Amino acid sequence: MSSKFSLDQIVKAYDVRGTVPDQFDAEVAYALGVGFAQFTKTSVAIVARDMRPTGPELVAAFAQGLMEQGVDVIDIGLASTDLLYFAAGKLDAPGAMFTASHNPAQYNGIKLCLSGARPVGVDTGLAEVKDIAQKILDGLKPAKAARAGRTTERDLLSAFVDHVVSFIDPATIRPMRVVADTANGMGGLVVPAVFERLPRLELEVMYGELDGTFPNHPADPLQAANQRDLQARVTSGGFDIGLAFDGDADRVFVTDELGRGLSGSTTTGVLATSMLRKNPGATILHNLICSRAVPEVIREHGGVPVRTKVGHSFIKQIMAETGALFGGEHSAHYYFKDNYRADSGLIATMLMLEEMSRVGEPLSEIRRSYERYSSSGEINTQVDDPAVVIESVSQKFGAYPQDRLDGLTVDCGPWWFNLRPSNTEPLLRLNLEAPDRDECDNRVAELLAAITSV
Repeated sequence: MSSKFSLDQIVKAYDVRGTVPDQFDAEVAYALGVGFAQFTKTSVAIVARDMRPTGPELVAAFAQGLMEQGVDVIDIGLASTDLLYFAAGKLDAPGAMFTASHNPAQYNGIKLCLSGARPVGVDTGLAEVKDIAQKILDGLKPAKAARAGRTTERDLLSAFVDHVVSFIDPATIRPMRVVADTANGMGGLVVPAVFERLPRLELEVMYGELDGTFPNHPADPLQAANQRDLQARVTSGGFDIGLAFDGDADRVFVTDELGRGLSGSTTTGVLATSMLRKNPGATILHNLICSRAVPEVIREHGGVPVRTKVGHSFIKQIMAETGALFGGEHSAHYYFKDNYRADSGLIATMLMLEEMSRVGEPLSEIRRSYERYSSSGEINTQVDDPAVVIESVSQKFGAYPQDRLDGLTVDCGPWWFNLRPSNTEPLLRLNLEAPDRDECDNRVAELLAAITSV
């Protein structure tokens, strides 16, 4: 007997994500709970959820699957994803965060991790969890444990706030005015809690009510349109910095006092500088679509840059292998060794405010030394066969050094580009950087012509 649900639709490279209830409902959540219990063989697991209206029912079903397998469940309630990772590290237990991050309201999903906040992706357990769950959805009745697990509730917000603030010396933070757009997401819970510990900072929160229907704008600050309200408020209100958090508040996008957004690469450079001042000679990771300025800045400050593939499971793995102190992605994920190698928008915020306090200049001035090139941003093109297009482009640029760490990266001397397939859609993602805007635009046109001609 086959189920009406195919987990192929919702199990992605790093997480589970789908529309509720047609792709993902309580039945699916229960089956995934059983799968997670059988894969981890744990005696205790942590669950948490974001503010989406479908969260409580899905968490309850997932927890039921865990408990029937004899797993005791610690429910930490409403949380940001970095709070769940903190819990998995502090309590040394696997965790499941119910969130669809920046996706629209009809979506929900699960981000899974092992004890110590170690990642679970398709290559590190998610495929096994999926296989077990699919068999249950197709009619296999799972055997129940002799002793059913129990659920206890626990509030870890205060301990998490202590942890976040421990990354800086609060006494060094100068008075500043901060505005945060939490987009009705989980930032509305965690951001004010952290700023209460920093009395010199004046905080204004935009769209702070937890509302998974996203009545104001989508919780996806990667899209420039969703940062417009914040940027207008920064300038109209005379704020020193603006912060835009995504739905589960693990990412943060920064805006300077002139209302201009910083790229993830620029923020990575600033944070790397801050970390290297306290930890000379440390290894710092950057994914391969970050600006060339990032490894330059790391070397200039005595650090060792290491280039990685895109994606949190890869970065956490390389952090473990290299002992790296910090890692940054162009998509505004920032990872910290002392945060169980997990990413946190709030810890990144603390370090940014500390660096601004130390330098004593406006962010519009601080950013200048980190912004050395012009970039295309990520340009997506729909193609029939991404692999064929990549090979064609590789041949066209065969005279230049190339690597295949993640898609195709070509170093054309003064300019470079990376072309990589999406994990989930028939798309090619182009990132290109050149010395100035005119050359960047011209090279983008050249690459897009090469892509669409195949």
